[in-house]
Amino acid sequence: MPLIPEEPQIHESAQGPRATPVTGRTAPTPRPVPGPRPAAPSRPGRPGPPRPAPPMQRTPRDAAATKPAPAPAPSGPVAAAASSAPQIQLIPASAEGALDAAEEAVDLLLDAGRAPGEVLVVTTGDPHPWAVHELSFGEASYWTQHDAGDDVFYADAAAVSRAASRPVVVVAVNGESGATADTALPLAHSRAGALLIVCGDPQRINAVLGAGV
Repeated sequence: MPLIPEEPQIHESAQGPRATPVTGRTAPTPRPVPGPRPAAPSRPGRPGPPRPAPPMQRTPRDAAATKPAPAPAPSGPVAAAASSAPQIQLIPASAEGALDAAEEAVDLLLDAGRAPGEVLVVTTGDPHPWAVHELSFGEASYWTQHDAGDDVFYADAAAVSRAASRPVVVVAVNGESGATADTALPLAHSRAGALLIVCGDPQRINAVLGAGV
């Protein structure tokens, strides 16, 4: 009688063939599923609230926006005192060339738009030829032209105290006597409303006016 091979018995607990790990290999570790990270624990340190974030650096536009406004110009007696002081301009010249330098300064003033009646010219030495000519007709006629104020007026140092103030005074230090210049320069300075131009020796002028020009 032929032998019938026995059928293999299948157990219910078996789920399929089992994979036998190869000897010497380590089974791979399962990777964690990505998800939200837990909050990091706070570091131990000084107690109190957390430090504020450092301030942001300003851009040039922000810096310009926060730039303080310039201080207002002084007003009142301070501004009046500053505006009342005339500007002093020094033109170096010798005693012989001071009168020519003064004439050139007058020409430049007139070319710049100054009215002739705004200019007074003072000489500390020999008088200007115009003054000599006008005085030949008498002092009354001479001072009448001064009072009219419609032309450049020329006066010597002795007549400065009688001359009225004008916006611009030009002084020609053309005399050799230092005493005359010492007296005439402060008077001319007091007669100048906006500008005092002095033609002469810079050392002598600075010694008298003390302006350091």
